[in-house]
Amino acid sequence: MIVHPSYIEMMDKVNEGAEGDEPIVNSRYSIVMAASKRARQLIAAEVTEENGVEKKPLSIAVDDIMDGKVHVLSEESENYESYEADENGRI
Repeated sequence: MIVHPSYIEMMDKVNEGAEGDEPIVNSRYSIVMAASKRARQLIAAEVTEENGVEKKPLSIAVDDIMDGKVHVLSEESENYESYEADENGRI
């Protein structure tokens, strides 16, 4: 089975935005949880298409993380953001 992007690539992408020396995510579990939370948001908003192509919510979630469309918070963060859908129904 070929999986792209790898969890390491996803962790590197998320940690690019880290302030200071502390990474935002530092384990596979953290990146999997971030992707699954994003997928649940997409399911709740009934988003099943990306650029006119039918895709599964987890695939869209991974693409969103890799494209920097979502902001992943560290596990220690107490800041919670609410998300609103855009004109296309995307969160």
